Amino acid sequence: MLNNTIQKAKKLYHEYPRTFWILIVITFIDRIGGALLFPFFALYLTSKFDVGMADVGVLFAAFSVSSFVGSAVGGALTDRFGRKGIIIFGLIASSFSTVAMGLVTSFEYFFVLAFFIGILTDVAGPAHQAMVADILPEDKRADGYGILRVAFNLSVVIGPAIGGLLAARSYLVLFLSDAAISLLTVVLIAIFLPETKPEAHPDAPKESMTRTFAGYGQVFRNTAFMLFLGAVLLQVFTYMNMNTSLGVFLRNEHGTNESGYGLLLSINAAMVVLMQFPITRRITKFPPMLMMAAGTFLYVIGFSMYGFVTTYVLFIVAMVIITLGEMVVSPVSQALVASFAPEEMRGRYMAVSGFSWGIPFAIGPYLAGLIIDGPKPYMLWYAAGFVGMLSTIGFLALYRMKSKQAQNVELMPKVAAS
Repeated sequence: MLNNTIQKAKKLYHEYPRTFWILIVITFIDRIGGALLFPFFALYLTSKFDVGMADVGVLFAAFSVSSFVGSAVGGALTDRFGRKGIIIFGLIASSFSTVAMGLVTSFEYFFVLAFFIGILTDVAGPAHQAMVADILPEDKRADGYGILRVAFNLSVVIGPAIGGLLAARSYLVLFLSDAAISLLTVVLIAIFLPETKPEAHPDAPKESMTRTFAGYGQVFRNTAFMLFLGAVLLQVFTYMNMNTSLGVFLRNEHGTNESGYGLLLSINAAMVVLMQFPITRRITKFPPMLMMAAGTFLYVIGFSMYGFVTTYVLFIVAMVIITLGEMVVSPVSQALVASFAPEEMRGRYMAVSGFSWGIPFAIGPYLAGLIIDGPKPYMLWYAAGFVGMLSTIGFLALYRMKSKQAQNVELMPKVAAS
């Protein structure tokens, strides 16, 4: 049994290039820091500054709005200059800004700081996503993004459990730990991770910075891509509650403490670690848009449950259902974005795809906060389920539209022959 497992692991290792595995290990180390801190961010703000979730929602909006700028700049610079240097800059900026967040003593100053932090720390986002598309061929990308999610969630298995214990003593330690891990990651990237930006075609005209940024117009004119992002945006309005509103809701309405919430997130991450890769390999044979619809519908079921279940066991059941949806949606969604993007524009496509996450995180926490701070907090989960259903319908419509287009392409040669 053990020998068979080892052989399977060796076979899996040799299916992917060495650079990909270096990226996986470095991502795992980097994400441990974020997993220590981010799940408890809303809890930290509401307890330290004595503010409501609506105020926290406004702060998240400040982060998200400024992140649009950082991501747009980062996407263009990634296509222009490469991936590695942008990632290193983002990590260094992230480490200093994280320490600053831990030392701020006024919510008003925290709010001002959020604008600068969002710009600096999200510069590297498109470069991370573009690297996977650079390294892997198209038929391996869904599996590759699945493995990346396993690494990410393995860190989340460890992070929230430790973070919950540390948060009970000192939130400042969480901020300092995240900053230290970011700086360690910088060293590892500088030494071990090569640049992955594809070489430009010798005959291709050299782009100016103005032309590079103007390339965003081409992205926004890609109608199929923008419709896809619209459906993803609705989906994220549902999903974002897991890391922003759920912890506060469970604490306020059911008395669930930081450790209890951290355990839910650890269950989520453990399931991904154990099940993500085999699930990804099985679903890649099915139409991607159908898989997006199926995964989003599981979100609808899981998040809606938090509106009426009242015991911790059922909180876990709801999280299991959400996680199953996440394992279907996440790698397929990332692979679809990569498939839309021309090689020379991957950074900019990844940056624009980030808007489908940034906009919900800019608006969603504030709207969720208004409901949580109101007389019927449980209504948040019914609203999340409704928005998730709209997203599910959107993906089904895209699948139908794509199927019709494929049928028309097949019929064209027959019409021409007749």
